[in-house]
Amino acid sequence: MQQTILAIAGKPGLFKLVSRGKNNLIVEALDATHRRQPAFGSDRITSLADIAMFTDTDDIPLMDVLDSLKTLEGGKKSAIDPKKASGDELREYFAKVLPNFDRERVHGSDIKKLIQWYNILIENNITDFKEEMKPTEGDNIDDRKEKKAEKDEKKVAK
Repeated sequence: MQQTILAIAGKPGLFKLVSRGKNNLIVEALDATHRRQPAFGSDRITSLADIAMFTDTDDIPLMDVLDSLKTLEGGKKSAIDPKKASGDELREYFAKVLPNFDRERVHGSDIKKLIQWYNILIENNITDFKEEMKPTEGDNIDDRKEKKAEKDEKKVAK
């Protein structure tokens, strides 16, 4: 799950990786439309597994923060409305989720986005934030390089 749920800069919400094209990814919006669209290399695409939150000591992976939020909320949507809550309310709420978050580097907008993402995931019944996806055949970059080398050798042999 971690590697297949994506955030794309400039586009609201979250996306699920559906397929890989030659020069793009095919993603599906995790909203009511479930619209599929291409995401290109020029888009800033980030897997949720690659995101972390700042704390006073180490950075905590986003999946651990989402799991903590799920524990706090009992697996239900967030009790606080991120669109209506003030910055102080968001920080007070987030302190329950991650008590030692870095109050200087974690902005209200970061907390708001985290809560919105959590709610999107819960609405889509994606609740196992610790689940690791096993790579499927062809997902390994080395496998793809080997297959490309084999194709190139066949072309040369002809």
